[in-house]
Amino acid sequence: SQLKGAPVIYEDNPIYNNLLGRIEHTSRMGVLSTDFTLIKPGAIHLANGGFLILDVRKLLLQPYAWEGLKRALYSKQIRIQSLAELFSFVSMSGLEAEPIPIDLKVVLLGDRILYYLLLQYDPEFSELFKIAADFEEDLERTAENNLLYARVIATLISKEQLLPFDRSAIGRIIEFSSRQANNAGKLTTHMLSILDLMRESDQWTQDAGVKVVAAEHVQQAIDAKNRRVDRLQQDLQQEIQDGTILIDTEGATPGQVNGLSVISLGNHSFALPTRITATVHFGEGKVIDISREVKLGGAIHSKGVLILSSFLSARFASERPLSLAASITFEQTYGKIEGDSAAVGELCSLMSVLANAPVKQSLAVTGSVNQLGQVQAIGGVNEKIEGFFDICKSRGLNGTQGVLIPASNVKHLMLRQDVVAAAEAGQFHIYPINTVDDAISLLTGIDAGVKGKTGKYPKNSINQRIDKRIDELINLRSKFTLH
Repeated sequence: SQLKGAPVIYEDNPIYNNLLGRIEHTSRMGVLSTDFTLIKPGAIHLANGGFLILDVRKLLLQPYAWEGLKRALYSKQIRIQSLAELFSFVSMSGLEAEPIPIDLKVVLLGDRILYYLLLQYDPEFSELFKIAADFEEDLERTAENNLLYARVIATLISKEQLLPFDRSAIGRIIEFSSRQANNAGKLTTHMLSILDLMRESDQWTQDAGVKVVAAEHVQQAIDAKNRRVDRLQQDLQQEIQDGTILIDTEGATPGQVNGLSVISLGNHSFALPTRITATVHFGEGKVIDISREVKLGGAIHSKGVLILSSFLSARFASERPLSLAASITFEQTYGKIEGDSAAVGELCSLMSVLANAPVKQSLAVTGSVNQLGQVQAIGGVNEKIEGFFDICKSRGLNGTQGVLIPASNVKHLMLRQDVVAAAEAGQFHIYPINTVDDAISLLTGIDAGVKGKTGKYPKNSINQRIDKRIDELINLRSKFTLH
């Protein structure tokens, strides 16, 4: 009776009775009885004439709540029935409330995957819920949006009664927001993670006895958050330092490349280098993915190996048999391998051993590749760079170490401050690459070579060496055929 305007109801526990109402009973001398005063409304009653907002995941988890909601929306009336009565578990005479006509809008909130699943598997869903709104998870990082973002932060500071944040602290939070969005040109709209960071920064500032939050306190909060969940990361890095996991960061070896893989543990992701090796011998043109052969390679990873096999055949054996057999593997991996982000590393290890060109172990490489030899973007580029940097830093930076990344991933770079400082000082390098030729040239220090008008590659180039090696294998094959 005190309501002004249409009701807006959010039901955080959408069980069947909370949605559709219930008739309660009292017990007197072991006898259950009820009357009209024990009829209790549900969320649909309360929202009648207005809006009902529900979390779709919570709704779907409650038995019969989803079906009850649909039945009410279809019939445009709400009938209070207990589940026991509805499914004839109990047969008893009692009070029956008259159905109430309803006119309301129901808003479902949830992940987009649930929307698509309901759209696919529930034919009634598209009839009842006709309007979809897919919200962005980030926004463009422009000067205007940076200012608006700072105002949102100021609002949160006031609402949470936090200490004041100076310009440097706001800037560091905006950088953290871009890191959360995995794009230097974006800002995340997930404000809960931003608020958690602000609260922890405020606590570190109070512990230091300071009245204003600065960038160093925000960084302290970020470091502390990572330190609380990086036990496995530190253990694996220690395994590399002890030599249990074999990773070289100095010297050069043919057919051996440092790849980079990402491990995700809940909301914490990190990367570690993984040794990729390739061997080549006389054969019939088959490239064997050892992980796939033992059923440890996923479909996408196997696709990447088939693509690099196709690339080799198209470039070096379009008019002749590819008389070689090759095997590629990730060393010291004992679980499922998925993704094609190591395809460039696998292809470079194969080209290296064919050309007998040692690969610099001070470099690591990541990237996907297509049949034309173009390097494609991958995910987790920041974690991958930082993973190899941590190993190099623990062994001592010497100015030769670095990571090769797809040029299309440059816009995603939001690296840690120590990595940025090392790169600015020339102690660590990040090389953007566009083609596999760019990658093999950097990894070996030998020019890949471009085919000239004569149809030949420059002498002593990587491609010329590979071409020559394939000729040798073809001649070897002809000798065996003659015998």
